[in-house]
Amino acid sequence: MRAIVLDPDDRVALVRFRFPHGDVWATPGGGIEEGEPEEHALARELDEELGLVLAVEELGPVVWVRTHVVPLGGGRWDGQTERYRLQRVAARFELRPRLSAEQLAAEAVMEVRWWALDEVVGATGVEFAPRRFPELLPALLRDGAPLVPFDVGV
Repeated sequence: MRAIVLDPDDRVALVRFRFPHGDVWATPGGGIEEGEPEEHALARELDEELGLVLAVEELGPVVWVRTHVVPLGGGRWDGQTERYRLQRVAARFELRPRLSAEQLAAEAVMEVRWWALDEVVGATGVEFAPRRFPELLPALLRDGAPLVPFDVGV
């Protein structure tokens, strides 16, 4: 479960993950612990990664879905299916993860920051997840949440 967190100026909060193949900027969110409802997992992840505390009832609508499959070698594969919620916040705030830098690094998180729309659209040499994020975000801002979530690809 992930969230497209937008402030009143339409800046989006993104997290930089470090993987063996390179860095990827993605929306905050992540894994679900055993027995944890996905909405609770997302609220927990937003607090851990951004310092954004939300009640489950405050979570926005699901707007995108994505399935990502990764080869592990030896004919083995792993992957995940993610659901993205549109999450608007009423006021600007400073991103202050609840987890320490060491705890975030253990989860491959190297940085969190706000991105303006023109930074996302104009980024060169930057990998986003989903890869089409620079075209998906302007459409989401222009058109709002779709009636039915759609697959955004890898």
